[in-house]
Amino acid sequence: MNDAFHIYDTTLRDGAQQEGLNLSVHDKLAIARYLDDLGVGFIEGGWPGANPKDTEFFKRAATELKLKNATFMAFGATRRPGVKAADDVLLRALQDSGAAGVTLVAKSHDRHVDLALKTNLDENLAMIKDSIEFLRKGGQRVFLDAEHFFDGYKSNKAYALEVVRVSAEAGADVIALCDTNGGMLPDELSQIVHEVLGASKARLGIHCHNDTGCAVANSLAAISAGVTHVQGTLNGYGERTGNADLVSIIANLELKKQQKVLPDGALREAFRISHAVAEVTNVAPSARQPYVGVSAFAHKAGLHASAIKVDPAMYQHEDPASVGNDMRMLVSEMAGRASIELKSQELGVDLGSDKEVVGRVVARVKEMESRGFTFEAADASFELLLREEVDGKRAHFFQIDDWQTTVVRDENDKVSSKAEVTITARGEKIKATGTGNGPVNAIDNALRSGLEKFYPELAKLELTDYKVRILEGRLGTGAVTRVLVETSDGVGEWSTIGVHENVIAASAMALEDAVTYGLLRQGRKPE
Repeated sequence: MNDAFHIYDTTLRDGAQQEGLNLSVHDKLAIARYLDDLGVGFIEGGWPGANPKDTEFFKRAATELKLKNATFMAFGATRRPGVKAADDVLLRALQDSGAAGVTLVAKSHDRHVDLALKTNLDENLAMIKDSIEFLRKGGQRVFLDAEHFFDGYKSNKAYALEVVRVSAEAGADVIALCDTNGGMLPDELSQIVHEVLGASKARLGIHCHNDTGCAVANSLAAISAGVTHVQGTLNGYGERTGNADLVSIIANLELKKQQKVLPDGALREAFRISHAVAEVTNVAPSARQPYVGVSAFAHKAGLHASAIKVDPAMYQHEDPASVGNDMRMLVSEMAGRASIELKSQELGVDLGSDKEVVGRVVARVKEMESRGFTFEAADASFELLLREEVDGKRAHFFQIDDWQTTVVRDENDKVSSKAEVTITARGEKIKATGTGNGPVNAIDNALRSGLEKFYPELAKLELTDYKVRILEGRLGTGAVTRVLVETSDGVGEWSTIGVHENVIAASAMALEDAVTYGLLRQGRKPE
């Protein structure tokens, strides 16, 4: 572990306070292992003794969590007013947690001492001193989070500085200055950090929230001013608008400042770990997250694509591989020849030497997008289109001749959907039926049950997501429906698109592409 500079993660405690984010003990153990893989220096596990879940987590972590890189930390508060540290139940729980270190939160804003703690300023300082000394005597390393520090500094500078002094003299290794309400801006925050470092010999850290949209910028400003400990959460999880995103902070330090803060090669795991943790938290990752969002290195404009074809650095600030991400070309009505050529390379489709193919694809994409299609999120449908232009014919395994759906509600209010589909495959007409929780699911089941006779591998396919968007009509035409379908074969996922005035017809179109692409993935050769 790099003790000269600390990357301190508080996803499991502060991040877990995000609205809608609920972590089980099993989830917390899984996330801790991912954080350790990333190579952070400290993992704050939660508040043992304060709630049953965190108490159980620390108990299990003692035997189940084998960390390679990180030090496991407990979080808690200073002793209560008027109580000896040794007699404070929650301080005892921190001592008994099995954690190598403890981060104590303490009030550094005089108004909070008065109104929240309901005690006097001198007693608050005594609470800080006694608590740190008590835990230090027990052999634990102690950090201190100076809560509401920046607001407190502006309210009563002398008292905020006294909190820092007392904490350091009592034995706290780091005093993290907290922008608890997230209201600071980089210039003012940087100036305050500079002043505190000039007035104190204590080792300082920074803990920022994102309420002004500046949590990462504030953290970097504090580091530039001289702090050597930075706190944050993976993917910026946290209460209100979130905490500082540790992924962005780390990537900026390593790639922009050439400051080594992770083990060798660990930054290349950032994309994988960011998305793996998003799966555990069940919070959809932001496509626009810096560095590790799927759109972070995605290019749409034809002008950009032309330049990227010459040199990717012309429209990319870093190599996507540095964080384990990839460059992506988006195919849209803005696409030019370069976009199509780069996208075909990405999909592994050889356009050959026929220059007219690219021109035909560009023209077709623009014409189809004018009717409501979009290929940005439907790579599988675009690959089928590409292959059709290269081969001169569509990849063909079957044909849907007709379909019919019915939706029935019985006297018990139970709603059921049924589909009847007629398919031609290998010269044979097949009539198939299917049921489902809706007409689209019923068509999907009917289509695959009818084709399984010839293509048994279709049993592996599963419709995993379905999105519908109603598009306004253009130039006096009626509204049309765009359907995006996501399908999985248990190994990978792909997305297809259908557009029609009728939502079921649009869905059937997307499903036909999904099954066709699925068969190509399984290595089947078209008829």
